[in-house]
Amino acid sequence: MGLDDFDLDGQTPLEEEEKKGLKIHSVTNRTELNELEQQNIEEALLWLAPRKLNAQTVLSENFIKSLHKRMFGNVWSWAGQFRKTEKNIGIRAWQIPTELKALTDDAIFWVNHETYLPDEIAIRFKHRLVSIHCFSNGNGRHSRLMADIIANKIYNLPEFRWGNSLAEQKDVAKIYLMAIRKADKNDFSDLVKFARS
Repeated sequence: MGLDDFDLDGQTPLEEEEKKGLKIHSVTNRTELNELEQQNIEEALLWLAPRKLNAQTVLSENFIKSLHKRMFGNVWSWAGQFRKTEKNIGIRAWQIPTELKALTDDAIFWVNHETYLPDEIAIRFKHRLVSIHCFSNGNGRHSRLMADIIANKIYNLPEFRWGNSLAEQKDVAKIYLMAIRKADKNDFSDLVKFARS
């Protein structure tokens, strides 16, 4: 079984060249891949936990790329590298460095000038980061972890819950998508509320 057999519903489709970047060739299904990626993410969290980080470090291209590599580098050879292909979401691949620089500069300004409350800074950053879609895969998980890092490492606040308290409700995904749509229109209140619930 190859990656063509994986159920990619709801995920960014991978190009053939990107699929070849899978480091563990014994993977036969989506469940195995998800488990390997989750294990790699947990290793990244262990690496991250004791580190003291400031805004200048976290809000940089270098950190963003190195975090993605730590999260997915045991599974994908292209982890931590900007995507080179066009996707059904995100900006053109060649625009990624410029747009990411604009985002990190904006975020440093927000932090330095207290433009928004800390939670909103983290959520605004996450929202823009995932809309840029820097990497071939893992952008949602990466952007949520970046928001957690901003909240925890820069502001000493707890990590977000990302709707965990809503888990028993069957419409959690609907609530999240409605919050995203409001954020797309520059109203982040529901997305912050969802992230903290």
